[in-house]
Amino acid sequence: MGDFTLRAPSVLIATGGIGGNHDKVRRFWPKRLGRPPRTMVTGVPAYVDGRGLDIAEAAGARLVNRDRMWHYVEGLRNWNPIWPGHGIRILPGPSSLWLDALGRRLPFPALPGYDTLSTLRYLRTTPDLAAHDHSWFILTQSIIEKEFALSGSEQNGDITSGDWLRVLKTRLGKGASPEVEAFKARGADFVAAQDLETLVAGMNALTPTPLLKAEAVRRVVEARDAQMATPFAKDLQVRGVHNARRYLGDRLARVAKPHRLLDPAAGPLIGVKLSVLTRKSLGGVQTDLDSRVLRADGTVLEGLYAAGEAAGFGGGGAHGYNALEGTFLGGCLFTGRAAGRAMAG
Repeated sequence: MGDFTLRAPSVLIATGGIGGNHDKVRRFWPKRLGRPPRTMVTGVPAYVDGRGLDIAEAAGARLVNRDRMWHYVEGLRNWNPIWPGHGIRILPGPSSLWLDALGRRLPFPALPGYDTLSTLRYLRTTPDLAAHDHSWFILTQSIIEKEFALSGSEQNGDITSGDWLRVLKTRLGKGASPEVEAFKARGADFVAAQDLETLVAGMNALTPTPLLKAEAVRRVVEARDAQMATPFAKDLQVRGVHNARRYLGDRLARVAKPHRLLDPAAGPLIGVKLSVLTRKSLGGVQTDLDSRVLRADGTVLEGLYAAGEAAGFGGGGAHGYNALEGTFLGGCLFTGRAAGRAMAG
């Protein structure tokens, strides 16, 4: 195909952020989040590579807040990828034991399902951890059956199928969802074993250097299990499990019955290697309230509009430094509507 030119009175940039380009993610990685990972998995399609932002900037647009990012720390390599380096995020319940690359338990609020950016900051700024790009979940079959969900529509057949019987069977029946079981059986980041020493050996086999010591991991697991054995536990994660189960919906479908990780009846034991998964850019093209693109001097770049993640979900950074997965869609809809109305007018 040769060169061609398209002309229009209005052009809308809606090309997303930079999560598909790891070099660019590292380039704009904020100092407040420590050292950028050398290896990551990709939580957005490959075409979300920042090229649209570069083109807009070359045309005169002002790009702002490039260091505002939202990445996850519970990323898995997809055993059935759709795009290169395709990563899937675990949506965890509260019961898995989270260890750093050296086998130490992560501190509050770096707990499963709690504070994403705090956990990312801890893993990337702690001096003896920043050289390692992974962390670990240790859990049981009972926990994975009740508490593991995966990001992505193709990983949530109980929702996308529209079949309520499937939903009930998956959430209330025996076993994890078919998608989770497929990852456990085929995913490169999963290890299962009947005893802790064998599990740790399998986890060490997933890293270039064996960093975990079985005796040290056992001490951490047994300390957690001792807290789980009493209803008066002072452990903040264990208290979180008990509190979550006070809500009937979570008790039935989302949070496993409290148990010791080393209880054979809850097994086998499962280890999951976690990587940073790229997701959202919270900065981007600066716009006004009509989604019109602004130049560096604050004047409007006539005929050019930006919406969604390319515009930082509004204005070039409407979320500030933090966000929630469910708040991204609202920013896309709102800025898209503003752009559409202004373009039509």
